[in-house]
Amino acid sequence: MRIASAEIIVTSPDRNFVTLKITTEDGITGLGDATLNGRELAVVAYLQEHVVPLLIGADAHRIEDMWQFLYRGAYWRRGPVTMAAIAAVDVALWDIKAKAAGMPLYQLLGGASRNGLLAYGHASGKTMPELFDSIRSHQEQGYRAIRVQTGVPGLKSIYGIASNDTFDANTGVRYDHEPAQRGAYPAEEDWDTRAYLRHVPTVFEAVRNEFGPELPLLHDGHHRMTPIQAAKLGKSLEPYDLFWLEDCTPAENQEALRLVRQHTTTPLAIGEIFNTQWDYQQIIREQLIDYVRSAVTHTGGISHLKKILEYAAQYQIKSGMHGPTDISPVGMAAAMHLGLAIHNFGIQEYMKHGAKTDQVFEQSFTWENGFLHPGNKPGLGVELNKDEAGKYPYEQAYLPYNRLADGTVHDW
Repeated sequence: MRIASAEIIVTSPDRNFVTLKITTEDGITGLGDATLNGRELAVVAYLQEHVVPLLIGADAHRIEDMWQFLYRGAYWRRGPVTMAAIAAVDVALWDIKAKAAGMPLYQLLGGASRNGLLAYGHASGKTMPELFDSIRSHQEQGYRAIRVQTGVPGLKSIYGIASNDTFDANTGVRYDHEPAQRGAYPAEEDWDTRAYLRHVPTVFEAVRNEFGPELPLLHDGHHRMTPIQAAKLGKSLEPYDLFWLEDCTPAENQEALRLVRQHTTTPLAIGEIFNTQWDYQQIIREQLIDYVRSAVTHTGGISHLKKILEYAAQYQIKSGMHGPTDISPVGMAAAMHLGLAIHNFGIQEYMKHGAKTDQVFEQSFTWENGFLHPGNKPGLGVELNKDEAGKYPYEQAYLPYNRLADGTVHDW
């Protein structure tokens, strides 16, 4: 089954998305997500100039061989741009193979290991009443697990707070939880770790007092702490029984997690900025984390992330796949199929896309009682409406960055 064409589609309904569409000589199409938030056009160029010419005429059924060819054949390996491009090809080929087989993709991955995927949403607020309202709203939407992010007294604008998020200058509508601001230069936010460490435990105490002990609660430190600061936060949050503490310290320094582990039993989730199995090798082998946070989109696709999760399963480490709105519906569908099939599924991040995005990407997944299911259409269960996509051209956008009070650039 030879590849006849490969097209890169860039669209910006509620935010920028990059989609690879592969078509075989007999007309079967497959979609892959190549979105890299704030650096989308870098992946477009990599695909257009270096990958697409290699696909034409290749056998669409040889997924593993194509993965190895694109990875090893480039010589310059790893990195988010390369791995997002490879992921797009990999997922599109899995979509084609499952359509050719006439079954949903998860069936080709071994069949369902569960009936649905527990998902968590993002509750946030500058103040405690605002946060409580957000948690209640998420419960009303069916969420059974909730990530909690809040403002910190004295700081104007920080990661994860919907009320701080940006507005579409053309429509005046806020696009919550999408921090990539459209414009020619990234927004500057402020940060103070000591103020944050003082405040966060009081937030979780109040949330537990209000919502009780049963609700699974998560929190994202977003790489902003040193190892000893992360250890201090993990220990201070132990009374509130978190489902996980995410990205407590920059993940590049993997040995730092040994220190965090020595001081806290709060479960740790790491890896949304990782791209390969080699990024995880040490922290899985030494059991320094509890959840793998990578997205299919940024980690070489279904083929590669499945290998990482199978390795993690040997150490009782579970999945917690990245799933914010900068993962397109194509990438989310891939995560759902993989999560349904693997044994060591943990939880799926799920942020609902906007109405315009749902018109561009026609989807078959279901959301019921806090659980996701990818649906039973052949392939991924997602099709792209090119006419709708064409209504929303690319708009330059950047993620924010942090500065400390003295002006030093800090991890965002």
